[in-house]
Amino acid sequence: MSIWIDQPIWPRHGTVFAHLVSDASLAELHEFAARVGLHPRSFEGDHYDVPHERYAAVLAAGATSTSGGNVVRLLVASGLRLRKRKGDWPVARVPSMVFPDGTTASVDLIASDRLIDRPGVFAAMVFVQDVDGRFALVHSPRRDSWGSPGGWLEAGEPAAVGAVREVAEETGLVLAGRDLTPCAYERFEITGAVLGRWLPGRSYLQVFRAQLAAAGPVLTASEDDVDGWQWVDWVQLEALCGDEFWWPLAERLFG
Repeated sequence: MSIWIDQPIWPRHGTVFAHLVSDASLAELHEFAARVGLHPRSFEGDHYDVPHERYAAVLAAGATSTSGGNVVRLLVASGLRLRKRKGDWPVARVPSMVFPDGTTASVDLIASDRLIDRPGVFAAMVFVQDVDGRFALVHSPRRDSWGSPGGWLEAGEPAAVGAVREVAEETGLVLAGRDLTPCAYERFEITGAVLGRWLPGRSYLQVFRAQLAAAGPVLTASEDDVDGWQWVDWVQLEALCGDEFWWPLAERLFG
């Protein structure tokens, strides 16, 4: 067991919190947090927030007390540290993802209502919902998986423009830039020798959400990078996509 906790001195929501971390793995951290009864929503991407009234119980369960500065050092040394902008909401770090082109990467999933304001955005995706709350899903034969419409940006293409184009190509839905709301981003860190389509300095996928004012129409595609389309409710979405690396974002945003 390699579980550490700093002092409950960090103010939030009218109380103070401590930070609970593992210097070994997120799996170990999640197992410990579940055992001491911490709510999953108290997970902040690389640590759990522990309210001061739970601090003694967490120590009694086996966590080791340390300083806030050492918590950060432990996370950095273990490779579990999740960087974010101020005001963003870290959701999860997914280590060692292997993609169909052979690329291996760690992926940070971060909820945010602000666009990535840097040139490193290489792709965009959109959670599209109709008036009944159903989600538009497309099936990728290359990945053999279901997901929200989206894809790689063309040269010089802004993320919102690329997102609108990809949605139209993959579903037939016609959106405008004003219909898109930034809600998250994914940050990829290449960890293997194969780069695939990733280029140095291009490591962000911008995530949007869009709400239709009517029931979802019949979906269709004008490109061959998808071969299936459907509207699904939340239960169906989880059944089809609950094992995907990006699923924690969907849970945080819509669950």
